[in-house]
Amino acid sequence: MEFDFKNFANSYLNDLISTISDFPMEQLEKFWKSVEKTRDSGKTVHFIGNGGSAGTPSHSAGDWSKELSLKTLSHTDNSSALTAWANDTNFENIFLGQLSTFLSEGDLVVGFSGSGNSMNVLNGLKYANEKGCTTVGITGNYNDMSGGKMISIVDIAILIPTNSMERIEDFQLIINHIIKEAVKSNNKL
Repeated sequence: MEFDFKNFANSYLNDLISTISDFPMEQLEKFWKSVEKTRDSGKTVHFIGNGGSAGTPSHSAGDWSKELSLKTLSHTDNSSALTAWANDTNFENIFLGQLSTFLSEGDLVVGFSGSGNSMNVLNGLKYANEKGCTTVGITGNYNDMSGGKMISIVDIAILIPTNSMERIEDFQLIINHIIKEAVKSNNKL
């Protein structure tokens, strides 16, 4: 039996369209407003995430610092810091450890997790809450976890309405681009 690529691709795209139509725009707007507030106050945006959800923080920090002149840090990019914190303490502390060095009250911490249950991301977000920062969690319904534990510990929860890890990761990058373009457009007015 021959693989039907067109049918496969159409199915993927149709699922992506469905995810778009159910997307929580009000939460996305809250995220945008928090980025604007962070920028206006001269504070820093910190990005954390694992696996595919570590690629978007890196991409976002590059975009936002270059195109928005916004102080951003991706705590997924420093392999020496990641492995030192993992080796010397515990993998669950890789973001908390880095945040303990760089975080200031009033900063914005954005956590990416497909399941919403990555302990290292959760620990980083909890620490940020304790330090008086605004927290955003971007997650999905992976394995029907409905955003996992992340949803209940962040100030702004963006639940991508799909249980496909691929669509969750697609949307993490889409969210990066929407927010970046909205900040650029708003600051042109």
